[in-house]
Amino acid sequence: MSDHPAEESLPVGVVVRRRPGATRWAKWSWRPVALLPGAGPAEWKELRREGEVVDFHAGTLPLTVHRKETGAYLEALSARPPSAFVVLRPGAERPVLHLVTASPFLAQDHLDAGDEIVERLEMPPALTAWLADFVDRHHVEERFRKRRRDEVDTELVEDGRGDPRIRQAADVYRSPAGRKR
Repeated sequence: MSDHPAEESLPVGVVVRRRPGATRWAKWSWRPVALLPGAGPAEWKELRREGEVVDFHAGTLPLTVHRKETGAYLEALSARPPSAFVVLRPGAERPVLHLVTASPFLAQDHLDAGDEIVERLEMPPALTAWLADFVDRHHVEERFRKRRRDEVDTELVEDGRGDPRIRQAADVYRSPAGRKR
């Protein structure tokens, strides 16, 4: 058993860029553009304005890593450039900062939902070093083991899948032997 904790967290600030929407149905386009490891608390603090384009420190969330997910973090670290993911959920006036993760598999789960904004962002060097250190301390390569087939007799006679108690004119699942009974 390791003397290191099974999970660790690092506060990560998220910079979100707001620009005018491309259609008349979307007034604004929101997109995460940067990560700030070790950032303090903030709530939609304006960082920079250039015309109608505004960068906000949308908030700071913990990036929590778990010992059992080091395989996913290796994927993130091996990407070029190493990447983390930000998940934004739709909100009334602006999106809601939901999650910062280093797991591409968890990010994919949120992408599959379809109603969230999931953005891949380059990890700053400090975040890359922190995550690599965690993976170095906790990753255990699992040896591939081929599963053996269950010892089930596949030669068992099965009269079909239809329920013999239910009378039907035609049952594509009932075998002819089942109809005679």
